Amino acid sequence: MGDPYDTSAARTSVLGPTLRFKGELHADEELLIRGQIEGSITHSQRITVCGEGIVKANIRAQTIVVEGTVEGDLQAEKAVQIKDTARLKGNVHAPSVSIVEGAQFNGGVAMDVAKRPATTNTHTTRAPKADAVGK
Repeated sequence: MGDPYDTSAARTSVLGPTLRFKGELHADEELLIRGQIEGSITHSQRITVCGEGIVKANIRAQTIVVEGTVEGDLQAEKAVQIKDTARLKGNVHAPSVSIVEGAQFNGGVAMDVAKRPATTNTHTTRAPKADAVGK
């Protein structure tokens, strides 16, 4: 049987509810924050601020999920999800952003569409039909 922690994508770290951390936090595995963080957070994977988590930091990661309290800017390579239990004060920058009804959010949203994966066809069938109707 192989080691389940062979790759960083397979690892998850949990910062428990009694943990208080101040400084720069860097890692390459998924992170669940249930405690209090102050400073800056940079990750190459997914970060989840759980319901009891309190973060006063700018967060940079692939995917960011906010269920708890965050005061700081969020920058994600893929997506930011702000859940109904979230309290977020800060700006959000990501190709995909979802804010669930009930979330408390005070800030701005910038979505870089150029980084979003292509999900639409590059050709259209409407233009020829419009020409045919116009003739």
